[in-house]
Amino acid sequence: MINKIIIKHICFDLDGTLVNSFETILNTTIKTLKELNINNSLIEDDLRLRIGHHFSDIFNELKIDVADIEHFISIYKQYYFDFIDKSELYPSVKETLEEIKKKNILISLLTTKGQDQAEKIIEHFKLSEYFDYIMGRRTGMPVKPNPEPLFEICKSLKVKPEETLITGDTELDILCGKNAGSFSCGVTYGYRGKEILLKENPDFYIDSMDELLKKMTSFLH
Repeated sequence: MINKIIIKHICFDLDGTLVNSFETILNTTIKTLKELNINNSLIEDDLRLRIGHHFSDIFNELKIDVADIEHFISIYKQYYFDFIDKSELYPSVKETLEEIKKKNILISLLTTKGQDQAEKIIEHFKLSEYFDYIMGRRTGMPVKPNPEPLFEICKSLKVKPEETLITGDTELDILCGKNAGSFSCGVTYGYRGKEILLKENPDFYIDSMDELLKKMTSFLH
């Protein structure tokens, strides 16, 4: 007998999944580098393809010399909300979250943004009421694709990883789901695009947020 798949918990990525924040990230990064007098020739697409990774890894790959990465991040956080109006929710995000809550499915957020920053962004977009748990970057906690933060979310919400669907736009999200033994949904409208995302073989994918529940239902049956 085949066990029926039951999803009790959907874990969302933030940037490129719920919020189109690229212009905010780009402008904040440029302003912070300028403030710190750091020479660079930052190219938009180079940054776009690395969103979700830690700034230290991004700058190493792009050969931008940032001597004190923690100082960079502290300045970056100060400037981020100067450009928050350049961010917007993707279409149907709020409506989809409402539908998920109606189905009594738990909702969490797992992002590589700092904990305080993640909470402020969710509050800014008036989404706090939908989230049962928010996991940002925390001291001592590994980040995606390591499954530990997802395990911690599941433990806090009293659900199993195999009852969880992680939904995100990068390889980090899909690999995190696989490493945790969870299901994964790739978001093709985000920062990586369909070709890169599908190489990681998510369980299914969506081209817009309003497809999520329909695609999930089809997958479960």
